[in-house]
Amino acid sequence: MAEPVVLLPGMMCDARLFAPQVADLSRDRAVTVAPITQGERIEEIASGLLDALPQRFALAGLSMGGIVAMEVLRRAPDRVARLALIDTNPLAETPQSAAHYEPMIIGAKAGRLDEVITRMIRPDFLAPGPGRVEVLALVRQMAADLGPAVFVRQVRALQRRRDNQAVLRRCKVPVLVLCGAHDGLTPVKRHRFMAELIPHATLRILDTAGHLPTLEAPAETCLALRDWLALPDGAR
Repeated sequence: MAEPVVLLPGMMCDARLFAPQVADLSRDRAVTVAPITQGERIEEIASGLLDALPQRFALAGLSMGGIVAMEVLRRAPDRVARLALIDTNPLAETPQSAAHYEPMIIGAKAGRLDEVITRMIRPDFLAPGPGRVEVLALVRQMAADLGPAVFVRQVRALQRRRDNQAVLRRCKVPVLVLCGAHDGLTPVKRHRFMAELIPHATLRILDTAGHLPTLEAPAETCLALRDWLALPDGAR
């Protein structure tokens, strides 16, 4: 039987981020959307996931979910059959970027989470077009449902995250590096850099998407994931 797929959503997102992919991929394999809401360190989040996940699985993470996925790979490379990194970042926060989060934490704790999320996920992070309004509304709703305590934990985890370049260089499984061409948060050049680090990486750039291709270009994202899942172990 094909290995199960584990999907890790981005910051302040839940399974709704992957709704089109769950519907598509679950036709012929087990699919799990695992939360990344517990723990104030990426290491803690990854450790908790590994306690609950299958023995071996295909792992895909978007944005912060990709950062957690890289930590899962670092901790348990023998359990990750293949890896997909979607609109994410392998680098650690700089002191300046980590400090940039502090006013957001204050705002979330003061009851202004919606305002904070609106400023964090700007329209220009996504592809232009009428669908952008609907995607942004869903992001705000997911964040509201998760609440300010989750926001604070996830920000703290991001502030303290490690650099994952060495992890990617050691990766021996097939990797999909997927990016929306209009991503204004983690741009295409960052994904080209990631793909060059990884021995068995395939880079896919979706022209009609930005930072959230699972929602912006769901059919194209599903196709890219299916192509990735069809790759034999150790093959490009």
